[in-house]
Amino acid sequence: MNESATAQRAALRPRRNPVGRGVGWALGWVLVILPWITAQDYPQWRGGTRDGQIAGLPVRTTWGEQLRPLWSLPVGAGYATPLVVGGRIFVHARRAEEEEVLAIEESTAKTLWADRYPAPYQVDSAAVDHGKGPKSTPIFAQGRLYTLGISGILSCYDGAKGTLLWRKRFTDRSPSASPVFGTSASPLVDAGTLYLHVGGTGKGALLALEAGSGKEKWAWTGDGPGYASPVLADLGGVRQLITQTERFLVGLSSQTGQLLWKLPFETAYRQNIVTPLVWRDLIIFSGIYKGVTAIRVRRDSQSPNASWTTEQVWHNREFSIYMSSPILTGDLLWGHSHRNKGQFFCLDAATGRALWSGEPRQGEHASLYYAYGQLFLLNEMGDLLITTPDPRQPRLLRQFHLGESPLWAHPVIYRNQILVRDQTHLRLYRLFTE
Repeated sequence: MNESATAQRAALRPRRNPVGRGVGWALGWVLVILPWITAQDYPQWRGGTRDGQIAGLPVRTTWGEQLRPLWSLPVGAGYATPLVVGGRIFVHARRAEEEEVLAIEESTAKTLWADRYPAPYQVDSAAVDHGKGPKSTPIFAQGRLYTLGISGILSCYDGAKGTLLWRKRFTDRSPSASPVFGTSASPLVDAGTLYLHVGGTGKGALLALEAGSGKEKWAWTGDGPGYASPVLADLGGVRQLITQTERFLVGLSSQTGQLLWKLPFETAYRQNIVTPLVWRDLIIFSGIYKGVTAIRVRRDSQSPNASWTTEQVWHNREFSIYMSSPILTGDLLWGHSHRNKGQFFCLDAATGRALWSGEPRQGEHASLYYAYGQLFLLNEMGDLLITTPDPRQPRLLRQFHLGESPLWAHPVIYRNQILVRDQTHLRLYRLFTE
């Protein structure tokens, strides 16, 4: 193993010998299941189930010595995750003062259709290094592609033809159409309804729209948007839309938009970024310098007007998550803490007890996935680690370096391939040969 890989192995060294736990992959708590999704597709933020779990891939323990790109394609700026659906790759990018949507043939990298629209944007001085986006990951559902630009422009396309079906700008919703650091929350589609949080600092609307027409079904205007993406879960017998807003963690009825419960949660500079995870009846969330917390929500009775309460089940102060979102393998929670200049960690999801932490200086941001029975950890510096999900001592199976510029976008893992987007190019790699 080369020196770089040896160093990465050291980064995975455990700090204690916890009680061993099984790492079964239980999917009883899956948040969103779309019946047309297969293992060949990556249709939305963090994959088909919106949680970093890549289903339908067999366990694999051996990997090639290096990755070579099948192709490399220059694309516009931004770090919205690409989508892969039905042999097509969908990219949302920026070129100068326009945002661009591309459909690319996976096998050839040929552009099948493209659309551009004006989207001038002034970057806040604190986010200049991150560029002008777009940041929100599109979503593909029932033949339609939905994109949400950095200034809050929502577009709906016919995924096959590229025809623009409708577009909304929401400029009448608040003085600012996007929060300080730009629109980042990724939209969600479930049962014919499109959910998204629009608006700017101090004022916004969490919306439910008819996915086909864009017609508004309901709106909750209780807070401005954060940068976290919403998820859906069935809790207390009610299907709930759960997200971090600008100042709260909230749960709303997905059917009516009624606020069921909210918990004050405000990070420095109001940077609520982390996508919540639902495990059994717990909601797990985090924020910069806020630790990692699990709560349980309950309603007092089965009455439609019953009140809801929140109960903190555990709080871990050792680790805090800034821009990354954690994943689960069975009853193990894996994350990337901003503390110690970037550090991977593992917690017991039931108790919050720390089971393992890696070495420091592992980057400002990391994308985490569970695929092929292993952990995939990619930081913004382009270091991809494939490790076993063993909390006693995650074993490094392979380490690769990907990308020629910072990797803020999540990669896409599907079949035997990984699709990586850096600040200038889109590259498709073959992970292994069948």
